[in-house]
Amino acid sequence: MGQLKKKRILLGITGGIAAYKSPDIVRRLQDAGAEVRVVMTASAARLITPTVFQAVSAHPVRVDLWDAEAEAAMGHIELARWADYVLVAPATAHFMSQLAAGAAGNLLTTLCLATEAPILLAPAMNQVMWRHPATQANRATLESRGVRCIGPAVGSQACGDVGPGRMVEPAELVEACVAAVARHEGQTAVSGLLAGLRVLVTAGPTREPIDPVRFISNRSSGKMGFAVAQAAVEAGADLTLIAGPVNLPTPRGVRRTDVETAEQMCAAALDCIGGADIYIGAAAISDYRPEAAPQKIKKRSDRLLLEMGKSQDLLATIAALPKPPFTVGFAAETERLEEYARQKLEGKRLDMIVANLVGAQLGFDEDDNSALVLWRDGGEELSRMSKLELARQIIRIVAARYTASRAGSVTPLRRPAGN
Repeated sequence: MGQLKKKRILLGITGGIAAYKSPDIVRRLQDAGAEVRVVMTASAARLITPTVFQAVSAHPVRVDLWDAEAEAAMGHIELARWADYVLVAPATAHFMSQLAAGAAGNLLTTLCLATEAPILLAPAMNQVMWRHPATQANRATLESRGVRCIGPAVGSQACGDVGPGRMVEPAELVEACVAAVARHEGQTAVSGLLAGLRVLVTAGPTREPIDPVRFISNRSSGKMGFAVAQAAVEAGADLTLIAGPVNLPTPRGVRRTDVETAEQMCAAALDCIGGADIYIGAAAISDYRPEAAPQKIKKRSDRLLLEMGKSQDLLATIAALPKPPFTVGFAAETERLEEYARQKLEGKRLDMIVANLVGAQLGFDEDDNSALVLWRDGGEELSRMSKLELARQIIRIVAARYTASRAGSVTPLRRPAGN
């Protein structure tokens, strides 16, 4: 009780069937100490009457941008400035697409564009709609702008389908809001962790051509590397991002260079490394590359043998520079996580390594992950969370270890379980 005391929360309700749960969200936010105002879309008002929300919130409910009485005093701007946080629950696929596009076609989207308050979304839609590439692209765009998605949950849906897309239940949603508020207000005090530092991040896969129409690559989506770049900028870094072929929006405040092959990524990184204080190698650079044929290889036999040559080891190259930056590697493993990660840490002479297991519903293409962060005399385990939240925790550790290394200290933050 009281975790949201004196917080002013604007609750937006869109036209998803999960809107029937939203009065309970109002009540629970109030129980946590928040003052709640409600804004509904026209579609939401056809599912559940605004009178219900006026009764539970004890405040008038706004639906229409063209409310003459309210807008005489620029009511939508007043509400946008009033809110400490904006929570949209449920947030439909249509609403997410509007917000990602910067559309201001109704009162709620206008408020979201006009406010400087953090925005939280509780997605709710059919599981096929949630998985659709357009919805996932919109989610990625919104998250790159600092919008936080809570859920969706997995389970049975009103249409009879089962899968991801259910709105998170009101009790869990309010708990997540409390945690998000605590993180946001805690981040304000530590937002300068990397202030004044130049950071280089590499992210995504590389593609190694076999011939003009074929290539060899890997399953890296680049999501973790892009999240690390965003978290580093939030911490005040002057950040350069070198990205392999991915379909992700550039985080705000990031300088981005796009490359395709391992050779191009290494060249771009080495060209930028001078003057960098920290290098974070989150890219999945191809270990081997074929000798590319000048023309398309024709199908003339049952088997095709490729000669593969070893690619340049960018992490080891940077760590071996005469004056290397603080160098952080990533290790994706399918087994013996800590053993293999420590081998890579020591073999490449890295300052730190972030290791995680990959495989079915782990790591690649997922929206959340866990990690084991190691350095020479210690480490820290990070439990499963969204990749952006995980990236923020990684940046916290990077900043602490960078400071310790420059001070000559080797005191570990916390040793991982089992060490």
